[in-house]
Amino acid sequence: MTGGLESVGEAVTGGLAARAVEPAAGEGSGEGRGACLNCGAALIGPHCHQCGQAVQVHRTVTAWWHDLAHGVLHLDGKVWRTLPMLAIWPGDLTRRYVAGERARFVSPLALFLFSVFLMFAVFSALGADLIGPDPAAVKQGLAEQMRTEEARVARLEREHAQAKAAGQPTGKIEAQLNGARQEASVLREMSKRGMVKGTALRLSDDLPPGLRRPIEKAAENPSLFFYKVQTNAYKFSWALIPISLPFLWMLFLHRRRYRQYKAYDHLVFVTYSIAFMSLGLIAFVLLRTIGLSGALLNLALILVPPVHIYRQLRGAYRLSRPSALWRTAVLLVSSSIALGLFMLLLMLLGILA
Repeated sequence: MTGGLESVGEAVTGGLAARAVEPAAGEGSGEGRGACLNCGAALIGPHCHQCGQAVQVHRTVTAWWHDLAHGVLHLDGKVWRTLPMLAIWPGDLTRRYVAGERARFVSPLALFLFSVFLMFAVFSALGADLIGPDPAAVKQGLAEQMRTEEARVARLEREHAQAKAAGQPTGKIEAQLNGARQEASVLREMSKRGMVKGTALRLSDDLPPGLRRPIEKAAENPSLFFYKVQTNAYKFSWALIPISLPFLWMLFLHRRRYRQYKAYDHLVFVTYSIAFMSLGLIAFVLLRTIGLSGALLNLALILVPPVHIYRQLRGAYRLSRPSALWRTAVLLVSSSIALGLFMLLLMLLGILA
């Protein structure tokens, strides 16, 4: 129950964070009459042209709930224009936003923030981990290891008793038996605590002490390490944007006619693209949860990202089909590299935190 409430809180926080990035632009209704209640300027249209406050000011509980839904989900028409375009015509959306149609669509950063918060909220609510082993799989694996080790202990105890009764040397069997008992005891304790089995690492003596000890601690308690990595993925998800930007920028360096595109244009492309992938991952998890065919979902997981990147490249930069195709192939490889660098950053933060 607590996890579900926390998930709702994360989704609401994401919506409000997105709303802070993108205030009420291009929204509102009503006619401007008289003076603005906030700054006193003469009203023209649904908003004050001086301070931006809406003409209509409500003082009802219903209006409060409407403001919450409006602030969290952008239920103002923009979201319903943005999401279909992001899914079907991502290139047109990117190009039009860069060209100046800002009030018509949800901004890429606002959509990115909300999609990332929602993704982590959904995973948390469903009890799934984005990074690291699945808790249910860990529990099952520990139980299987424990049964195997207990069976090994029982077998060694029988062999030890038989060897002792026959007057044969028992030193080797006793050493194996003690090791098996110790291993079984460790597995039982880990099963109680829900931990992932750790590994003793032998690190080079040349490794700086400031790095050596954190790595050893991460190996001793992988559960805590994966928890830190997942928490950092939630906090530092924005780092995917600057990590991915140089790869896209380099695709347009070789031709003079592409130099009209600035870093901001590439940022809009990358941010919208990551937001779509996050929303797609949410849809994938939800559809799998309700029992949709795994083969069909896996096929979609393979095909949708390259098709979406191709359509976004072709529409945003006005590329020909061959030009968009080879850039899509390069960008898919670059995305894998960027994701690897992001994971490396998360692991480093998880070790040092």
